[in-house]
Amino acid sequence: MALFSVLGITACRQENRASQSVMFGQADEGSEAYDLEDVQAAGELIAVTLSGPDTYYEYRGQGFGLQFMMAQAFANSIGARLRMEMASDTAQLLDKLSSGEADLIAFDLDSLPLEASLRPMPNGWAVRTSSSQLSDAFLKWWQPGIRDQLLATEQARKTPANRVRRQMQPAMLSRSKGTISRYDDHLIRAAQRIGWDWRLLAAQCYQESGFDPQAVSWAGACGLMQIMPATGERLGLSRGDLFDPARNIEAAARYIAQLNSTFSDIGNRHERIYFILAAYNGGAGHIRDAMALAQSAGRSAQRWSDVEPYVLVLSSPASYRHPLVKFGYLRGDETVDYVRQIRNRWAAYRGAARPHSTGHQPPVSGRKPSRVRPRSSFINDSIQ
Repeated sequence: MALFSVLGITACRQENRASQSVMFGQADEGSEAYDLEDVQAAGELIAVTLSGPDTYYEYRGQGFGLQFMMAQAFANSIGARLRMEMASDTAQLLDKLSSGEADLIAFDLDSLPLEASLRPMPNGWAVRTSSSQLSDAFLKWWQPGIRDQLLATEQARKTPANRVRRQMQPAMLSRSKGTISRYDDHLIRAAQRIGWDWRLLAAQCYQESGFDPQAVSWAGACGLMQIMPATGERLGLSRGDLFDPARNIEAAARYIAQLNSTFSDIGNRHERIYFILAAYNGGAGHIRDAMALAQSAGRSAQRWSDVEPYVLVLSSPASYRHPLVKFGYLRGDETVDYVRQIRNRWAAYRGAARPHSTGHQPPVSGRKPSRVRPRSSFINDSIQ
């Protein structure tokens, strides 16, 4: 019965939205306006904004940005979950609201003239005049102090001191013994399951947490491999196990295997490593955006060296609001540096650490492996 109820609410919502005129959200004669009670019945508030570091962006599957945070707080106040959508420009913002695709605009429109059927609200936001209940709920909730408080929180997140709270461990525990960290056995087992060189996984682990199993980032990522709680749950890692070294590493390996499937269209397995690492840090959608930009400029979307410059420019408005870009703003310099740092550390580890303590030897280019590869292997045959 619950499924039919949800489907019924969704169908009703779509019918109500469709019944509204596309001309600035004015309801057709005899139709019922989509308002607060409909939002609450559906359990979802749809807000639309422009992508940007101070408005809305996604990082590791989590939304950030001041406009997102305020919209999230307002959605919570009316008992609804938030669905944040992006527009490419202010004209599309107005179109999405007027057509009923969104319930409100979460962007500062103070400098723009609005049609009479759109109701301006504090903070530069707007709703349709037909959504009077929603407007009243916002006015009841809104206080200027909310913006100031959330702005301070957002700015504090961006300070270098809050990037990752961790106690850095040595990058290599014992060069003479070929031991990288206290977690080598966990890394080896996890790497074998996905056919990855364990030293590459170790290099990534050090970049993520400095081998501190209690590390926490500004975004809320946890543990050795800096897994977001929501991502962990999708990977079978409970919130109570986020800081467990073995389980955190195992979940990260499962995520890497998923990303390998996501980028299976990149035929060169060695190249695919860099796309996987970049997606682990910045999100697969953003990397696909950079690939689309590279391809449109006549570069190869299959080579990381060709795509890397377009990851960098995703922090520029001209790029993250480009029609080809679906996932908006990305701190591209962080993602590019992430890949470079891991790449360099992996090279150093290959020259200093044992190949595998469990007997599995990763194949070397030009030579057949001395042992049967793990069934799930997808990278080892081209890493050396």
